[in-house]
Amino acid sequence: MTFQTLDDLDDGQRVLVRLDLNSPVEDGTVQDNRRFDRHAETISELVDRGFEVAVLAHQGRPGRDDFVSLAQHADILADHIGHDVDFVDETYGPQAIHDIADLDGGDVLVLENTRMCDDELPEEDPEVKSQTEFVQTLKGEFDAYINDAYSAAHRSHASLVGFPLVMDAYAGRVMETEYEANTAIAEKEFDGQVTMVVGGTKATDVIDVMTHLDETVDDFLLGGIAGELFLRAAGYPVGYDIDDANLYDEQWEQNSEKIESMLEDHRDQITLAVDLAYEDDGDRAEQAVDDIEEKSVSYLDVGSETVMEYSPIIRDSEAVFVKGALGMFEDERFSVGTAGVLEAIADTDCFSVIGGGDTSRAIEMYGMEENEFGHVSIAGGAYIRALTGAELVGVEALQR
Repeated sequence: MTFQTLDDLDDGQRVLVRLDLNSPVEDGTVQDNRRFDRHAETISELVDRGFEVAVLAHQGRPGRDDFVSLAQHADILADHIGHDVDFVDETYGPQAIHDIADLDGGDVLVLENTRMCDDELPEEDPEVKSQTEFVQTLKGEFDAYINDAYSAAHRSHASLVGFPLVMDAYAGRVMETEYEANTAIAEKEFDGQVTMVVGGTKATDVIDVMTHLDETVDDFLLGGIAGELFLRAAGYPVGYDIDDANLYDEQWEQNSEKIESMLEDHRDQITLAVDLAYEDDGDRAEQAVDDIEEKSVSYLDVGSETVMEYSPIIRDSEAVFVKGALGMFEDERFSVGTAGVLEAIADTDCFSVIGGGDTSRAIEMYGMEENEFGHVSIAGGAYIRALTGAELVGVEALQR
């Protein structure tokens, strides 16, 4: 590892900690989620070690309904760490500076939404961000900066890349564990079979991941919208839009040559669905892809036979990585693919990383435990970038 961690930091200092607490907001109410639980481990450790802690985080984007204050986030974080958490409705104004100066060992203070500061956005070079008023004002108030926001590490925002250039900088526990797990597929050596379950809605992401990892992964198991587009490339009459959803045709136009080339060059590494599921009079119905003459329904999941084919491959693997869901698992009728492969992974003694946006939610929804997997990532975009070998600017700043 090429950055400093909390193990390198002396106890009892005043630290500025960047978390990623960005959460769904429903009717103005911030929803609790896995991110609070993960970051609570870092904050609890800092509290126990007598640090004076000020927290930076963002929520939403300007102009969107979820662009709200972090006041509710402070309360939710307090519940997770079982410790008082204060809040100030400024990020680096006079009241914020006053409250930071009043911190004692074990205190936690959440500063206001970083994206309410003009200096936070847009994305600019770290050198530019390090010279903003936001960074220059806060840097002298702390002994060290800690970045725990791996899931936002692909963003070149002031709170993520500016501070490491002007302060002693360290990785928090979430940053440390996410980095290790999500780079394992490229950096770790496995003696046995490496399998990747690839789904989701974005074909470009799938292609980029598969292209980057084609020499590392032995078998790609496909599903979701991307999987249906690969079936189209294989000659099946699926992967077309049949309504106004515009999920397939535009992506096909943009990616068809790459998909066809990938299928031609790596057919022995790519396992496609053998059946697909759809809604029929409110129930789940399944159809073998060989029996499809024309696409007339929306396919919402891979079928049961596909899960039966994928599961033995998973159980024979030394390492399994998941990127994206195989179907619309939020609807229990169409959870068979996603939940089925997750259950196969949970039953297998293998190194596993589960990621890809909301996919990890299926673990809790369908009665599985996180400890049945090697690592359950809370990162979306950063996870994809790690899988494609792209640099994460927030990690690079820590390494510098």
